Amino acid sequence: MERNVIVGQSGGPTAAINSSLAGVYRTAKDRGAKKVYGMLHGVQGLLEEKYIDLSDHIKTELDVELLKRTPAAFLGSCRYKLPEIHEDRDVYDRILAILDKLDIEAFIYIGGNDSMDTIKKLSDYAIITGHPTRFIGCPKTIDNDLALTDHTPGYGSAAKYIGTSMKEIIRDSFCLEYSKGLVSIVEVMGRNAGWLTGATALAKGEDCEGPDLIYLPEIPFDLQKFGEKVKKILETKTSVVVAVSEGIHLEDGRYVCELGSSIDFVDAFGHKQLSGTAAYLASYIAGEVGCKTRAIEFSTLQRSASHSASRVDILEAYQVGGAAVKAADEGDSGKMVVLQRLSDDPYQCGTEVKDVHKIANDEKLVPREWVNKDGSYVTNEFVSYVRPLIQGDVSPVMVDGIPRHLYTPRELSQR
Repeated sequence: MERNVIVGQSGGPTAAINSSLAGVYRTAKDRGAKKVYGMLHGVQGLLEEKYIDLSDHIKTELDVELLKRTPAAFLGSCRYKLPEIHEDRDVYDRILAILDKLDIEAFIYIGGNDSMDTIKKLSDYAIITGHPTRFIGCPKTIDNDLALTDHTPGYGSAAKYIGTSMKEIIRDSFCLEYSKGLVSIVEVMGRNAGWLTGATALAKGEDCEGPDLIYLPEIPFDLQKFGEKVKKILETKTSVVVAVSEGIHLEDGRYVCELGSSIDFVDAFGHKQLSGTAAYLASYIAGEVGCKTRAIEFSTLQRSASHSASRVDILEAYQVGGAAVKAADEGDSGKMVVLQRLSDDPYQCGTEVKDVHKIANDEKLVPREWVNKDGSYVTNEFVSYVRPLIQGDVSPVMVDGIPRHLYTPRELSQR
């Protein structure tokens, strides 16, 4: 590389997102980039000319290793939607002017569906104007819903945390007996895709029965049938544990969480804030059955639990960061790095690049054949797909019994 690289992080963070950042930084420096800049709070911060020289914050190999083990977005994130090019060319001209000022050769954006929309629009405008900067997307999302890639960095670690936590909840639920039984409803992230919720099946093994029911958003949810299933299970068990996606919805399209309360917050991309599904269903079962219920939300722990990160996930996140820089250095633009599974046994996975226009604003859902007939559990094919992604551990750097992370830049803490 002859000039500089700039990298940003966007959307919801993951336990592996900073490993991709480390991969971008290390590969860009190895390939000769003079400077590697980091956007503070993604493209939204870039528009305000908020950025840092990453060399001021990543000074040693220990810093690189700490960064790979640090959860949340080190650079800060955003949910900023670029306007359509024909609606506001001035925004694009401002961004390109800032890139010219910084002498940027490659623009790397680490994110999910909405972030790939940003890469698509910027690369299109660069073609229209003949601008030389190359724009590459680096995949990231615990939701695992990006098209054309076998899986996304961040998903494996979230799945590992979810499978582990579900097993612990199941174990805990049998500690006490209640005369009318106990029903625990566990709410899992994922919006309209059930990849995370399906990962609760990983709890099942020789020492654990796994969850009794698993409901994914790909299949319409029937509240009455759900109640009947729970009652049926309580005839033979004193404890029932159910996993539900935050995005499960009725046949008419209404989210189950909307039955309990209205959803007020909608982000720049039109996504509703989904929360309260478990609470509503726990209240419903308590009323229908008269048993004790619990509502459990993993919430942000699903994406921030770096202490239980998957080694495979962290290594692949670093790998795609490096592959993004390599693609830009070799002349690609308007592309996203994807992971291509080569084999399951032994597990092997490589990278390639795909046209971001075929990825942005699309959602990869769980195949219908990976869910049982009545939509209440995932199949063995699903478990076989996800199990290789949770293998191995990444030992935190412990200081006084607590994991050490790389410090957040002072500029962010003062924002």
